[in-house]
Amino acid sequence: MRFRRITFVQAPVPRRATVNEQLQWLGGSIGLFNPRDKDRSCFRIFVTLLKNAKQKRDVSSDELAGMTGLTRGTVVHHLNTLMSAGLVEKYKTKYVLRVDTLESLMEKLEQDMQATLKSLRDVAGDIDEKLGL
Repeated sequence: MRFRRITFVQAPVPRRATVNEQLQWLGGSIGLFNPRDKDRSCFRIFVTLLKNAKQKRDVSSDELAGMTGLTRGTVVHHLNTLMSAGLVEKYKTKYVLRVDTLESLMEKLEQDMQATLKSLRDVAGDIDEKLGL
C-alpha cells in the first residue's frame, strides 16, 4: 500500500490575481507551499515542472536544480513532497507532473480523496457495527 499525504487549506480565492498569485494560492490550498519555505523552493520546482509538462518533457533532479538555481538536495526533498502528495511521478531518473493540466491534476486529487473517504467510511461502519453503535 502506498501512502499519500494531501493537506487541504481553506483560504479565500484571490480576486484579480496574477497567474503567479493564483499558482501560489492553488499550491498553498493543497498544503504544498508553506511560510517556512522562504525561498519558495517548492513553488519554483512546481512551476518548472508545469512548464516542462507543457512541452511534454520529463526532467531529472539535476536538470531541475539547474533550472531553478537550487541545490540537488533541496530539489529532491521537494520532489519527494510533491510525489507524496500525488502531484509528481518518477520514471527511472526523470520527474513529471502526474497529468498534463492543472485542472486534470485537481480532478485526480479529487478522485484520490473520494477513494480515501470511501475507505474511511467503510472502516468507520465496520467499527460501529463491532461496537454496536
